[in-house]
Amino acid sequence: MAELPPYARSMGIAVDSLEDGLPIVAVDFAPNVEGRPGVFHGGATSGLLETAGYAALRSALADREVQPQLKPVNITVQFLSAAKNRTTYAKARITKLGRRNANLTVEAWQEDRKRPVATAVMNILVVSPEV
Repeated sequence: MAELPPYARSMGIAVDSLEDGLPIVAVDFAPNVEGRPGVFHGGATSGLLETAGYAALRSALADREVQPQLKPVNITVQFLSAAKNRTTYAKARITKLGRRNANLTVEAWQEDRKRPVATAVMNILVVSPEV
């Protein structure tokens, strides 16, 4: 698994574990992710979801000899409940991985995985580098 990008590391996001070959990422509650007192900022939650999506996609593409550029086409986030002051986890599921695009769904949760705090749908353009 490749290292997470600088943005993710600056937010405190890290790979927590692997499940079915895909990473589960996590971020602890801290002042840099706080919005209103005691609650995750929506941008921090969105960043966690996006990081989980890209980490899953990079993991799935790791067996290819060429690492393509990944460019977002559309990312839609749904906030389901406030993420409180505890660790938040996220995992992506790749619903389609083609030669030119990928579709993913991502869920973020805290203590109970069956009660997500946010979800996202990601459409990513997969651009192979020119040879």
